Amino acid sequence: MKRSELTNTVLCALDVETYDRIAAHLSHADFERGDLFHEPNTQINRIYFPHSGVVSLLTVMADGSAIETSTVGRESAIGLGAALAPARSFNRSIGQAAGRVSSIDAERLRAISRDTPRLREVIVRHADALLAQAQQSVACNALHDVEERFCRWLLTCHDRTQSDEIQLTQEFLAMMLGVQRTTVTQVAGMLQSAGLIRSSRGRVQILDRPGLERRACECYEVVRNYFDVVTPEPASDGPCAPAG
Repeated sequence: MKRSELTNTVLCALDVETYDRIAAHLSHADFERGDLFHEPNTQINRIYFPHSGVVSLLTVMADGSAIETSTVGRESAIGLGAALAPARSFNRSIGQAAGRVSSIDAERLRAISRDTPRLREVIVRHADALLAQAQQSVACNALHDVEERFCRWLLTCHDRTQSDEIQLTQEFLAMMLGVQRTTVTQVAGMLQSAGLIRSSRGRVQILDRPGLERRACECYEVVRNYFDVVTPEPASDGPCAPAG
């Protein structure tokens, strides 16, 4: 992958020397909605850095039901904790919106991080932001109504994909929000009647982002602001720095 194609903020926060050490071992691939990255209670052997698309982290119950606790896009990474120490996955990581991802063997990245303080700092700061997102999701699912959470989810997905059209099924949305499909249909219909979205089979088009922001719960801004404060900016001496 060319440096000009890099958009993942974890990789962009590194200096060129550190990035080049990692890049020598990166693999690149496209992923589709429904593709699995990690399953619960399995060893994390690879760490993934999305450049586009969205990956959902689902907490899975004993009966097979699941609810989304976090989403990951180009602003973070999947399985990042395994870059510091061997780790097992607590969640199911599954593609939510198709995109492109770079990945590296977890043991290899651990070896690089041992003598690279800058890499360790970037990892810790991003892990902190992801934990904050998961904690906010717990409060959100307990305290806010479905419409507020639906709007928050659409805004988050819009940020990750940078596209006004999001390919989704109502079955998938119901799983993400932890509600019945009929509830998703009802809420989507209300938002469509208000002129905020256009919902058709397998896709949602955002028509009025400011309107969605007004209807979303506070959790959207809380999480976005925390990411902005905690995670590092692209490095001036990094792979994503403008040429010249």
